[in-house]
Amino acid sequence: MAKAIPFFVSQPLMRRPPFHIQCPHTQLTLGAHTQIMGILNTTPDSFSDGGQYLDPLLALDRANEMIAQGAHIIDIGGESTRPKGPYGEGAIDITIKEELKRTIPIIKQLAPKVTTPISIDTTKSEVAKQAIEAGASIVNDISALRFDPQMAKIISQYQVPVVLMHMKGTPKTMQQNPEYDQVVEEIITFLNTQIHNAIQAGIDRNNIIIDPGFGFGKRFEHNIEILANLKAFHKIQCPILAGPSRKQFTGPNAPPTDRLPGTLVALTQCILSGTHIVRVHDVGQAQQAAQLADHILNHAPC
Repeated sequence: MAKAIPFFVSQPLMRRPPFHIQCPHTQLTLGAHTQIMGILNTTPDSFSDGGQYLDPLLALDRANEMIAQGAHIIDIGGESTRPKGPYGEGAIDITIKEELKRTIPIIKQLAPKVTTPISIDTTKSEVAKQAIEAGASIVNDISALRFDPQMAKIISQYQVPVVLMHMKGTPKTMQQNPEYDQVVEEIITFLNTQIHNAIQAGIDRNNIIIDPGFGFGKRFEHNIEILANLKAFHKIQCPILAGPSRKQFTGPNAPPTDRLPGTLVALTQCILSGTHIVRVHDVGQAQQAAQLADHILNHAPC
């Protein structure tokens, strides 16, 4: 007798392992629910919202709006990493002075007024240093400490958490025919190497967060493979941050501002795979999706 085919086969979900990240002014307890990191680009040329928050007053209003919508972290960046593509030329390199001008005044005004941790999105150690002294609690380094040899020293000195992200190449070259043999395993190897380097430089392993780097040196199929296999990154034993928000693979034929539906699908998959932090442009909508995904995740068998 033929075996009956079940009506559906549930796919195993991934419960988030708990982590405690020590920031200078607070502790982040990760695992119980998804942490929303709201993106605040104080740049003229970011791929999705460049130019919207160059004015410090508008940037402050946007930060407060995201906090009201449920953001747990505000990630402030003053330098675009936009690759050359159908919606504009590649990002322009800027000086340390210009990046400081775009970020530090906002952090100085925002930090004393909110309890929400502020993250500085930079690859420059001097920007990280001044941002921390102004009130930032986390360094989000897309180069995973590779671009500035002094970055690890600053993070170790100030004992702040750091996000180490995978990127193939540089922002100017990353989308020029990126190739992998085994994309997930290659990213895991890279992240393990950078974690080792960070620890050797005096950074506390308990304060390291990893990011597979959606859209940074990846084709459509690479991003999908990472998304489908995010659970593999738990073997690194660090909290996972994922930032698929408005990336091209979430809506290949749509401009960035029209990629919310695909973004929410990607975010939900990230959460159901055990991602601790999701970095997003659309905080309110992401928070709604995250709350439902968290309920599903919390009802999954251990």
